Amino acid sequence: MSGTKKQPDAAASLAAMLRGAEPVPAGAKLALVLRMSVPAMMAEFASMAMSFIDAAMIGRLGTADAAAVGLMASSTWLFGGVCWAGVVGFSVQIAQAVGAGREAEARSVLRQGLAVLGGLSLALAAAGAAVSPWLPGWLGGKGGTALLAARYFAICMAGVPFLQLGALSTAALQARGDMRTPGLLNMQMCALNVLFNLLLIFPAREWTLPSGFALRLPGAGLGVAGAALGTAIAEAVTALRLGRALLVRDPVLSLRADERLRLSRRVVRKAAKLSAPVAFENAAMNAAVVAATAVVAPLGDVAIAANSFAATAEGLCYLPCIGIRAAAQTIVGQAVGAARAAAARSFAFLATACGMLAMACGGVLLWFAAPHLIGLFTREPDIVREGAAALRAVAFAEPFFAAAIVGGGALRGAGDTLVPGAFNSLSMWCVRLPLAAILAERHGLRGVWEAIAVELVVRGCFALARLKSSGWSGGATRADAAGAAS
Repeated sequence: MSGTKKQPDAAASLAAMLRGAEPVPAGAKLALVLRMSVPAMMAEFASMAMSFIDAAMIGRLGTADAAAVGLMASSTWLFGGVCWAGVVGFSVQIAQAVGAGREAEARSVLRQGLAVLGGLSLALAAAGAAVSPWLPGWLGGKGGTALLAARYFAICMAGVPFLQLGALSTAALQARGDMRTPGLLNMQMCALNVLFNLLLIFPAREWTLPSGFALRLPGAGLGVAGAALGTAIAEAVTALRLGRALLVRDPVLSLRADERLRLSRRVVRKAAKLSAPVAFENAAMNAAVVAATAVVAPLGDVAIAANSFAATAEGLCYLPCIGIRAAAQTIVGQAVGAARAAAARSFAFLATACGMLAMACGGVLLWFAAPHLIGLFTREPDIVREGAAALRAVAFAEPFFAAAIVGGGALRGAGDTLVPGAFNSLSMWCVRLPLAAILAERHGLRGVWEAIAVELVVRGCFALARLKSSGWSGGATRADAAGAAS
């Protein structure tokens, strides 16, 4: 009886490509990109599904509750973006060390990341809790909506340290080439979020089955606060499980008893050099989203809720690109670490093309399914109409958004964060916001999203131009362009 040869996992396949002497066919490269992208898409799908679930459940509570969450969405993204920015500086170094075969160095970088980012997350949580009573008012919220928003945001901030642990664990596992473990655990987090939301958002109630049997469901009836608490608990449980998978079970990055934490100036400085532009970019871009929320707020609660639901629904479109970006960042990072600049460039262009194709299909979905997507969250016809118009305004720009997302991930893997980060920040503040302020007066919420579409085209064109330029991949030359992995 003949046995079946076991297929190597994605991490082993990537290592073989980068260290082999034979040319790698384009089909094999594409297959690797897809193998690494799909599990990363699962992880992102879990995060996106949680946003959908929260929005849908809160949408059933009423317009004021939905507006409260929508009002704070950009601020929670701002704090979450800082957490993820800090991860970049360490995960890029981990990927490059793994690509170069320096596993002990990769573990050292991970230990330092745990220490530095742990302190950062505690500081962020304290800062967020401190401003939570006043922030909704600063963003234009009033009355009961502002009170609900403050309570929601304070609970979200209490979960930031777990968010940070989960982000670092996910990024480190992906940098090593393990996309599957974070994908599976984050999918399970989605299921936990549904369970906790059901228990915490709604009051106890009876559910009558078709057979006539009445099932009594428990519930705390906490409303918006229950949504924040349910998500925070689900994130905490998943973060601890991700940490165990990374620090105890991973064959390369798990902690060793004979290895101790030693902070290295070189590692921390490089992490700061890589993360600072990303942190500034995330802060500037999310602050621009916060400012855009202030532009939307005077349009009323209907516009605020529709804007929030449209932003969540758009995530369906760019979900595949987030997975492809994770794969591109890992592959390019390891290729640069292995001194295979030509391979880094080849994979970067291939991944970006895949993302643009996926998002072109997503744009078609947004155009035709816009009312149905918004209808997943609310039955209010005015909110559905406003949200659908917003989605259709941005649909054509989605392929350019893909270029910015995937191309940006590839550039980060190579350690190129300063120039792209600066341009993206300028694009948000100098293109999106001024246009949004002008067009909101003329077209309402649809005008704000028309401004978003224009800005995405500008940002995508820059990413393509940056990828085409030389130098970001480590100085690829014609000689190594003809190398084995190209």
